[in-house]
Amino acid sequence: MLIINMKRTLTAALLAIGIATTTTAQTLPAYLDETRPVEQRIDDALSRMTLEEKIAVIHAQSKFSSPGVKRLGFPDFWTDDGPHGVRPDVLWDEWEQAGQTNDSCVAFPALTCLAASWNPQMALIYGEALGEEALYRGKDMILGPGVNIYRTPLNGRNFEYMGEDPYLASRMVIPYIRGLQSKGVSACVKHYALNNDEEYRHQVNVIVSDRALHEIYLPAFKAAVTEAGTWAIMGAYNLYKNQHNCHNDIMLNRILKHDWGFDGVVVSDWGGCHDTEEAITNGLDMEFGSWTDGLTMGATNAYDNYYMAQPYLRLIKEGKRSTKELDEKVRRILRLFYRTTMNRRRPVGFLCSESHYETALKVAQEGIVLLRNEGDVLPIDLTRAKRVLVVGENAIKMMTVGGGSSSLKVQKEISPLEGLKARLAKAGVTVDYARGYVGDTTGSYNGVTTGQNLSDSRTSGELIAEAVEKARTADYVIFFGGLNKSDYQDCEGHDRKDYGLPYGQDRVVEALAKANRNMVYVNISGNAVAMPWLRQVAAVVQGWFIGSEAGEALASVLVGDVSPSGKLPFTWPVALNDVGAHRLGAYPGVWREDKKIIDEEYKEDIFVGYRWAEKEKIRPLFAFGHGLSYTTFKVGNVRADKTELSADGTITFTVSVTNTGRRAGAEVVQLYVTDVKSSLPRPLKELKGFAKVSLSPGETRDVSITIGRDALSFYDDRAGAWIAEPGTFVAQIGTASDKIVSRTTFRLTE
Repeated sequence: MLIINMKRTLTAALLAIGIATTTTAQTLPAYLDETRPVEQRIDDALSRMTLEEKIAVIHAQSKFSSPGVKRLGFPDFWTDDGPHGVRPDVLWDEWEQAGQTNDSCVAFPALTCLAASWNPQMALIYGEALGEEALYRGKDMILGPGVNIYRTPLNGRNFEYMGEDPYLASRMVIPYIRGLQSKGVSACVKHYALNNDEEYRHQVNVIVSDRALHEIYLPAFKAAVTEAGTWAIMGAYNLYKNQHNCHNDIMLNRILKHDWGFDGVVVSDWGGCHDTEEAITNGLDMEFGSWTDGLTMGATNAYDNYYMAQPYLRLIKEGKRSTKELDEKVRRILRLFYRTTMNRRRPVGFLCSESHYETALKVAQEGIVLLRNEGDVLPIDLTRAKRVLVVGENAIKMMTVGGGSSSLKVQKEISPLEGLKARLAKAGVTVDYARGYVGDTTGSYNGVTTGQNLSDSRTSGELIAEAVEKARTADYVIFFGGLNKSDYQDCEGHDRKDYGLPYGQDRVVEALAKANRNMVYVNISGNAVAMPWLRQVAAVVQGWFIGSEAGEALASVLVGDVSPSGKLPFTWPVALNDVGAHRLGAYPGVWREDKKIIDEEYKEDIFVGYRWAEKEKIRPLFAFGHGLSYTTFKVGNVRADKTELSADGTITFTVSVTNTGRRAGAEVVQLYVTDVKSSLPRPLKELKGFAKVSLSPGETRDVSITIGRDALSFYDDRAGAWIAEPGTFVAQIGTASDKIVSRTTFRLTE
């Protein structure tokens, strides 16, 4: 079908310009001649387009599509949401579902889980599988991945991003993009940049130092452009220096396109464009949105009224604007077309294939984090356990529906309760269930419904009493709690209102812990939560939002079929006041007198996450990079291949890692670097390398990590440039930011 459609497109193009379909390749117009360089084809196509055709391709024609150039044979261009799966199709002009029966998908784990795998290979296969699903569904661009930095655990959209560390996010986003784009589907990395609030995301004006901007908030976007070669970037809703980021001169023209040499397309977030003149001059290439003004309800089929539609066309026809900026925008869009819709070598897509479910399962298993395991209560001892009690709404609630634009319509979603029942039945273990608490009993988003009836009229006291009574006679109690994807939890459009668990879960956990010493708490969320009862609970597992294979993945870890190897991609604070943005009163900002804009100053500057905790000597609940295993590892002393690093050289650090336990498992070797003396303040240490190694019991392997001068650099906002000052540095090897096991010093020479 794909080949037939491509032949029809080519034939239509040839007929449209009056060329017989038997014409040889040598006489094809340049824009259709695949033997010519792409830039020549772009020049030729651009020269053939009318002014109206140029205007048409730079803005939407429906909720998720923009027009091609039918006269020349360029197909329409289709985007879709979801860094975690391909969003179900909506109606042409409305957000409600189109009512199709063939747009279900595989839900892959949320990006916090992917980042927690600390395994770039997982990101690669994730992108490949997602690309194949997108191809089958006829999508040319997936709106993701997201790489905004985890600045506060209250951000409702943290679950869509890759944690707090710019280096970790950079290394994980590159293979995701490469995998996705290897299928001829464009990534659209979002939300560029400083998108760290949801509640007033259209009004927040971020005030941040140049140094923090370049060292913390931009590196993952830069890696996506300069190393992964992303074909598109999505502008963020918020403002920077009083300009919206969808048309921001500094962000888009200077940094993205000039400094980084980005040759792709800047896409507005839906409704993120606010002004025609700024859109023309400040770097926006393609405008998407909804209704008349791109944001709120208005006239149906109002796409011609978009800022980059008729208003732009009128300015040109009235002689108030030339076509200079327009031609540059169209040139970028044509380049995108040749990479996607006009790429005749795109592979065939697949939907809900066995390999996609295998990928979802593998990523989930590698990303699940064992946070605490006192007395080795986990894994569940299948030789002694006869009865396991599962408690909590999150054991049964579907998590793939809701949360905003990443909401999905899945072919299947295995709940934690279903997964455990299926696995424990094989061992002859009985599984009982108690609700424990009632949270959000709704289950719908934009017309997709879960079909679950979660209503329960019992009081909280009755629910707790039932759970406690059953817990007293169980061999294990496993509580599935945390957050969900409802408003003011892990959800687009709103931030969390507090750090504590919702729905009175603390009372349930404390009561169960008193009733049964073999108490396991599984936290389902994309964010850290307060755990005032931590010392009362034997084991804690971070289970994330892990999609279609959630139940099977969690069961495989809880019973020990898989030894957990995930590591936290963010620092887990004891309390909000342990977070720099909150301790300094720098979140959520201050309204201006006109009540139209919130100024939010990033007072913590470069000290985000573990950088802040170590600077202020704050002990977190769980450190960045923390994660336990069912086996044990010994990491030897670090060895360096040289003691001095020249400006254009590299240095390699090697450690021996031994599995000293009785189970196979994987450990993540983490390299942190300390600058002993610097002209500007620097963190006590910064992640500059990592490697995940899988080992059988008794096996030893050498792990090597190589860095160059760039790993020693900082952004000098006095000079407006990255610099690395000669001097002494310390390489620190550990298995978490607070578990350093070996150090060595080296020098950077002049």
